[in-house]
Amino acid sequence: MIAVDTNILVYAHRPDSPHHEAAASAVRRLAEGRALWGIPWPCVHEFLSVATNPRIYRPPSPPGVAIEQVEIWMESPTLRLLGEPEGYWRELRATFLGGKLTGPQVHDARIHSICQAGGVRELWSADRDFSRMRGLLIVNPCLE
Repeated sequence: MIAVDTNILVYAHRPDSPHHEAAASAVRRLAEGRALWGIPWPCVHEFLSVATNPRIYRPPSPPGVAIEQVEIWMESPTLRLLGEPEGYWRELRATFLGGKLTGPQVHDARIHSICQAGGVRELWSADRDFSRMRGLLIVNPCLE
C-alpha cells in the first residue's frame, strides 16, 4: 500500500502550491486506481490546519472547501484512512529511538509508525525528515 503525507495532499489541493500539477496528478492516479492507498489520520488533521492557515496562504482555503477536498478523497473506494493499529507503540518506539529523533520530528515518527504498523510499504512525501527513519520507501512523486 502507498500512503500520502500532508505536503503532497496540500500541493494537490492548492493550485498556488509548488508542484501542484505533479501532486494533483499523483493523488488522482491513486484515487482512481485499483490498488489500496492510504492517508494517515494525522495527515488529514494537518492538511486541514495548513490549507486553512492565513499565515501560510493568502487567501487560505475556506474550511468548507478543505473539508470538501478531504471528502472527495474519501470517495475513492480504494482509500484506507490509517490510525494507530495494534503494534503501533512498538513501531513508534523503534522509529523514535532508531532515528534519534527529537522535537517536531516526533510528528513525522507518528506518521511513519502508523504506516509501518498498518502495512504500508511506500510513503509519498516531500519531507526529507523521513530519511532518518527506516522501514518505508519514501518517494517524492513531485520529482518523478
